[in-house]
Amino acid sequence: MILLEEHNVIIKDILTERFQRPATTDQAFVDFDGVRFHLSTPNKKTQLLLSMDWRCYNELTRYGASELIQREYGPYITETEPDYSVSLAIDLEQLPADLDERAQLIRSMSLLKRNTLAAPFERAFALQKQLDQNPEGQKELMAIHYRPDEAIYICPGQDRVTVVFSTVFKEETDRIFGKVFLQEFVDARRQPAIQGAPQVLYSNREPPLEIRGVPGLSTTEDVGYVTFGS
Repeated sequence: MILLEEHNVIIKDILTERFQRPATTDQAFVDFDGVRFHLSTPNKKTQLLLSMDWRCYNELTRYGASELIQREYGPYITETEPDYSVSLAIDLEQLPADLDERAQLIRSMSLLKRNTLAAPFERAFALQKQLDQNPEGQKELMAIHYRPDEAIYICPGQDRVTVVFSTVFKEETDRIFGKVFLQEFVDARRQPAIQGAPQVLYSNREPPLEIRGVPGLSTTEDVGYVTFGS
């Protein structure tokens, strides 16, 4: 089984090296889900600029990403590099003296994508608490189109937050393997050791009830929906 780290390994490795030995840097690279990064020293080798671009960034800002980035990276936020969504500046001459604090800074920077995507989830959990106290409160369905043909739908309710992933498998072989793999999420919960895990449902073509009213949903044979309820 491949376990994907929540942080970006390239960012972590480059920053770890540059924190020890500053050097001219200009590296562009990509992460999963079409995320683009650029780590550079546009002015001098002791001033690092980390930029990220994601197709769904504008959607994420509607759900609190700007506030979350301000909270997590406030003093490092700088003018956004052209063709990117957000930029952070690190002055290597002003790094924390404590090595543990430096390690925490490196980890925080490498979690830029993860932290940005966390914004709608934090919003959903806050809304769920409000709905728990006031069931008649306003509900909100958040849609994040993080890939060209796929999206994440986050639906806070009175007693849970439901997350729906739309998936697309264009090739017949991919559809077969994908369906088997996704069905494992459903079947795994039947094991006694993890029966307390969130409910998982998988449907092919038919959108789950929580998002059935969303306009433009595809119901073709190559589309599936994975629903997590917590």
